[in-house]
Amino acid sequence: MSKIVVKLTDVWKIFGVRADDAMAAVKSEGIGKSEVLDRFGCVVAIQGASFEVSRGEVFCIMGLSGSGKSTLVRHINRLIEPTAGQIEIMGQDIQFLSERELRQVRAQKIGMVFQHMALMPHRSVRDNVAYPLKIQKIPKSKRWAISDHVLSLVELTGYEDRLPEELSGGMQQRVGIARALASDPELLLMDEPFSALDPLIRLQMQNQFKALVNQLQKTTLFITHDLDEAIRIGHRIAIMKDGIIVQIGTPEDIVTNPADDYVREFVQGISKLKLIKAGSIMEPLDKNIGDLTGAPRADVSVNLDHLIDLAARSEHPVVITDDAKDVGFVSKQRLLLGIQGGNND
Repeated sequence: MSKIVVKLTDVWKIFGVRADDAMAAVKSEGIGKSEVLDRFGCVVAIQGASFEVSRGEVFCIMGLSGSGKSTLVRHINRLIEPTAGQIEIMGQDIQFLSERELRQVRAQKIGMVFQHMALMPHRSVRDNVAYPLKIQKIPKSKRWAISDHVLSLVELTGYEDRLPEELSGGMQQRVGIARALASDPELLLMDEPFSALDPLIRLQMQNQFKALVNQLQKTTLFITHDLDEAIRIGHRIAIMKDGIIVQIGTPEDIVTNPADDYVREFVQGISKLKLIKAGSIMEPLDKNIGDLTGAPRADVSVNLDHLIDLAARSEHPVVITDDAKDVGFVSKQRLLLGIQGGNND
């Protein structure tokens, strides 16, 4: 089975009656967004998006309102058709699927969670979660068993017979997540699912969701306008502006090596203490650093926050290990430079 669950190659979306003409002009003449609007009356929403998402990865797509992130994610299950480019789900080009095949993929392989859950108010929590299984004609006893199981995963055991109006906003979002998980999809699409929640509830939902997808190893595309949320949840982040993906990287990459001024403005207020890892700032052991007997040791994966705690308790540099083998060290000077700016090669 392929390790790549989602693959986008040079995906474009242009809205308007003359979208095909506009796309041809973009390809042949290299015209930009404003000229497309002037000449063809069309709006360029996505420009040449390409990325891959591996099995079990949480891939966050982040950008301000109007950046194209929600438009992009709706291409993954063909709620929106691309103007150009290729979209593959588990090696299958979804643009060539028939309507019946596409419905099957949406029902069995892709789960989607929106900001507003649109739970059916007259149905119980259990029935809301089980409804996609009912459409698949799964017997009632089995779909209720599945519903109860996924509700337990999102910590809603005991609420199965409640109506949505009896639940808090955060609990309703958990019902939505449970509904998306009911068919055991390979891929989750999350479009700003927590943005309408109060800050404290939102943080709790982020932590619960992160633990849940790690436990289930669900490949996830997570849309957000909040960089803090993307950093907290994502293994990698794609930052969008005006329909263009301007940078893709790990949270550490994004914060320490912003691709341009736009990304730099986003990350300037983000604390590096829990993002930058020891392996990024350590120096090789071949330097003349004296006797390291009694020096504290830390794994290559620990963050700056942990290194600061170790360094404060010792006069020695911190020795960095990988698989219990000494591979480098971090001096106090190096640590301070890391706090100031991340990588400092």
